[in-house]
Amino acid sequence: MITGVLDDLRAESGVLDDLVADADWSLPTPAAGWTIAHQISHLRWTDRIAALAARDPDAFAEALESATADLVDEGAREPVTLDEWRASREELAAALLAVPQGAKVPWFGPPMSPTSMATARLMETWAHGQDVADALGVVREPTRRLRHVAHIALRAFGYAFLVNGLPVPEEPVRVELTGPGGEPWAWGPEEAADRITGPALDFCLLATQRRHRDDLAVTATGPTASAWLPIAQAFAGPPGPGRERS
Repeated sequence: MITGVLDDLRAESGVLDDLVADADWSLPTPAAGWTIAHQISHLRWTDRIAALAARDPDAFAEALESATADLVDEGAREPVTLDEWRASREELAAALLAVPQGAKVPWFGPPMSPTSMATARLMETWAHGQDVADALGVVREPTRRLRHVAHIALRAFGYAFLVNGLPVPEEPVRVELTGPGGEPWAWGPEEAADRITGPALDFCLLATQRRHRDDLAVTATGPTASAWLPIAQAFAGPPGPGRERS
């Protein structure tokens, strides 16, 4: 299973690689204070720290203990070349493939299986790729890889409430999305009273906090679904600031 996710991660990385190969990396992106260079540096840094977590959990724990509150921005400020990012992608893939069967990879949030870690890296590559595409004025074609992004956002349902200091609801939520080709994607019990519906692209933009909810065609029905959408996040760490309404 992990090989398929890694193949999709390589494909998603390739789309972003093509975007930045001949771009001006000094261009600002919608992320405040981040240029295209910061976006790629962040991805390279996260690849490397994820590879470390997969190879040597003890070394990762030591790195985490010595980390500052500005860890993410510090990683984004490291100088990076395209070849260095390409190398970090392959380093991560090799490290995840070498994780023993049944072992978990420690992370900034809950530990993850290697497959889930690869899915998380795909989500983040897609999300930061959106920032780059916006900076360049490019509209990317949605693909079936969005299903990975939506899936990890659903897996982070309880986490989103916890990091916002809220109790995790017990009520299930049914999520029904329309994939890029018009195909239906669904998670959760069919009989659930709480529901979220909309295009998969819009849900992924919301969960990665790349668009304001009011700019997206995502609908919530029921109190639990309505409480989740404003705080949904597909990523580990504290809640992000989100984006302003357009």
